[in-house]
Amino acid sequence: MRVLAVVLLAAACAAAASGGSGGGELPEFREAPAFRNGAACAGAPTIHIAMTLDATYLRGSLAGVLSVLRHAACPESIAFHFVASSTSPARRLAALRRALAAAFPTLPATVHRFDARLVRGKISSSVRRALDQPLNYARIYLADLLPRSVPRVLYLDSDLLVVDDVARLWTTDLGPDAALAAPEYCHANFTSYFTDAFWRHPEYAAVFANRTRVPCYFNTGVMVIDLDRWRAGGYTANLEYWMEVQKLEARIYELGSLPPFLLVFAGEVKAVEHRWNQHGLGGDNVAGQCRELHPGPVSLLHWSGKGKPWLRLDAGRPCPLDALWAPYDLRRRRGARDDLLAAVA
Repeated sequence: MRVLAVVLLAAACAAAASGGSGGGELPEFREAPAFRNGAACAGAPTIHIAMTLDATYLRGSLAGVLSVLRHAACPESIAFHFVASSTSPARRLAALRRALAAAFPTLPATVHRFDARLVRGKISSSVRRALDQPLNYARIYLADLLPRSVPRVLYLDSDLLVVDDVARLWTTDLGPDAALAAPEYCHANFTSYFTDAFWRHPEYAAVFANRTRVPCYFNTGVMVIDLDRWRAGGYTANLEYWMEVQKLEARIYELGSLPPFLLVFAGEVKAVEHRWNQHGLGGDNVAGQCRELHPGPVSLLHWSGKGKPWLRLDAGRPCPLDALWAPYDLRRRRGARDDLLAAVA
């Protein structure tokens, strides 16, 4: 039985890599319930949320959108910005748009094309192949992708659920100077996010010398970003600089797009309550083992790490917390009833 489970899990991973089905076609998705603004939402500001859109994480993205709308006080005041790779064939991009429209026919959404050539020469191999995909670096370029009429954006990864009113996160006070807000985890071993070669190099390590506060780890899957301050600070170029150091000078980190963010922002981040990123539910980047929630209240569940809930559920090897994700899965299955979907309506 254990051998069979491993085979099923491998098959699920292969299906995800090809878009969610054996022939490379996208799965079908059910229409989500419609969520409306109440009278108290008159004059509510627009909340801008950015997420990536690709075949591999499509189920996760749609589940994430449903969770945001389900728990928002003013769901019709949320505008979504989906970032898709410029390398996606026109046929595949059209299929992604159809899947999005099938699930959310009236969703205010814009699809932005990310030019993968911007990072192809700057990406170094990491501990997990998914971290090396160009779209994983698109968050660095949000200030260029989104129109200047959008002053602030909430970036969300495609493997999470929001179980609170996202407006509470959106309205985070960034203070007079911060360009980015996110939960910080100062108990984590910060030095472990960089190689010995980094710490031995006096000029590299000196980057943290004059930070406002002690540099701490933060997860880049949930970030409130002031786009005007980002542009003024030239942060895209700063992040690209460290990617070029990694590629051309010395191997200074192992974890994809995260370390450049730490190099540029750690110690300058506006801290957010931990409840807004209960991350690591996908286990580590190698085994993807089951994990429990961190102590404390929960507003956002994040399956960062190798294990994704839709893959584990499809393989019949779910972790206990994957049951929390299942009701938000919009994938249509033949003969299946919509009982789970009704639970979030």
